[in-house]
Amino acid sequence: MNSTTLEGGHVAGGENTRFIILISLVATIGGFLFGFDSGVINGTVDGLKAAFGSDAAVTGFNVASMLLGCAIGAWFAGTLADRYGRRTMLLWSAVFFLVSAWGSGIATSSIEFVVYRVIGGFAVGGASVMSPAYISEVSPARYRGRLATVQQIAIISGLFAAFLSNYFLARFASSSLAPLWLGHEAWRWMFWVEILPAGLFLVALLFIPESPRYLVAKGRQAQSLAVLTRLYGGVDGPRKQAEIEASLAADHHAPRLSDLLSKATGKVRPIVWIGIGLATFQQLVGINVVFYYGAVLWQAVGFSESDALLINVISGALSIGACIVSMLLVDKVGRKPLLWVGSAGMAVTLGLVAFAFSTGALDAAGKLQLSDDMGVLALVAANLYVVFFNISWGPVMWVMLGEMFPNQIRGSALAVAGLAQWGANFLITWTFPMLLTGIGLAGAYGLYTLAAAISVVFVMKYVHETKGKELEQMEG
Repeated sequence: MNSTTLEGGHVAGGENTRFIILISLVATIGGFLFGFDSGVINGTVDGLKAAFGSDAAVTGFNVASMLLGCAIGAWFAGTLADRYGRRTMLLWSAVFFLVSAWGSGIATSSIEFVVYRVIGGFAVGGASVMSPAYISEVSPARYRGRLATVQQIAIISGLFAAFLSNYFLARFASSSLAPLWLGHEAWRWMFWVEILPAGLFLVALLFIPESPRYLVAKGRQAQSLAVLTRLYGGVDGPRKQAEIEASLAADHHAPRLSDLLSKATGKVRPIVWIGIGLATFQQLVGINVVFYYGAVLWQAVGFSESDALLINVISGALSIGACIVSMLLVDKVGRKPLLWVGSAGMAVTLGLVAFAFSTGALDAAGKLQLSDDMGVLALVAANLYVVFFNISWGPVMWVMLGEMFPNQIRGSALAVAGLAQWGANFLITWTFPMLLTGIGLAGAYGLYTLAAAISVVFVMKYVHETKGKELEQMEG
């Protein structure tokens, strides 16, 4: 296809670039809500402890409970998307975001809170796999990576918005525990802020088309041709439809979980295991400890609540910048180089954080105290770690999961990989408070360092480059 740009956002052959970018950006609002819903908990931990009288294990479960919903949401969104469509699953995610945002703020007990957070997890899990899948299925190969990377920018922007909102609400009320408007504590308003972007997402989804690759797989040829023609023009639209049809099962059966098994061996296809590995390693490096427990982490080494929340804001800004760098590089240098460089960088910076924490001593209140030099080292290394993650594994894992699987198995493979990703996320998030009181910050970060080092080997040995390949060229 000739890529010479013409007036109106089209390229030669009729590609409607502006429309493709617009509908992709609508899908990325799901990423923004994914980030906001994940990050908002960061500033509410003290409020949850005070409101529900919870100990470390229960607090850890309150924080991590959403992740159980995420695992379930990712699983069912992936499998149901092959039956009902990518856009339909995103619409349901938007509804669940609204319900969770309201309910989390009105909760009066741990059980009630967990129920609403699990509902939010359904939304996050669904959006986490469907947004990148939708973007990949409407985008041309030459800039698919950049558009899919915008999803991670949206996730980090959501995290940043949550950190910023938490910081200002807590500052305005004097603390997250203090009453704010209408007599409700600031931490409750931290959840209610999410109602605005969730409502926007729901309305915007009503104006985008269904994924053309889903429509082809369902045999809705007239509808898929209409969408493909709108995306790629009257010449390339029909050609793309023929390519999609040729990439599906020879007997034209509907996508199903059994497609994940190799017909030759009867075992799970290697590409599915690689997807599971990518999804799991992204969490084993401990990134969500920074996202979910950032305020707790920095208070544990002597920063005030206000300073800790401000550090979260700085980390969020650095993350957005790193994702923009990744967006500029992912379609030029490829996915695999970004992954292994990121793994190596994370291994080094996590090791430095663990070393800094290992030099500290506990004060009378049981908080870790670092020297000024070690405090600076921990702060700088932790933020560099966040930068390395968001140049590499943060966006690239989602880019690859959205594009690496053949059309026939994409929904089912995403369901399995999404379940693995959120299961690992839950494990890391739930165990962190116990690791904190058991082996300490240095020990916890030592484990994350080891995972980052192993991920270098995994990438070099098992991950295959997908840069520049059309989805119909992906091999299973």
